[in-house]
Amino acid sequence: MEEIESAAQSRVPWSVEPSLKEMANEVGVDFDQLVEGIKLDKTDSEMAGELDIPEKLVYHLRDHFYTHGVDSIMGQD
Repeated sequence: MEEIESAAQSRVPWSVEPSLKEMANEVGVDFDQLVEGIKLDKTDSEMAGELDIPEKLVYHLRDHFYTHGVDSIMGQD
C-alpha cells in the first residue's frame, strides 16, 4: 500500500540552473537578440559585436543553451 501512495504523489518540477533568460538579464544581454543569433547560427564573434559583449560571454551563454536549453526544469508531476 505504501508503494502505491508514494507513486501517486505529485512532484512539482524544480529548476537546478538559472534560465537562459535570467542569465542574459543578469549580464545585460537582450535575450531575444541572443536567441535569434543562435537560431541564425551566427558566430560568437558576430554575436559579441552585435550584443556589445565579450566573445567568451557569448560562448558561455550559447553553451548553456545547448546543454541546458532555455530553462533547466527537472522533476515530474
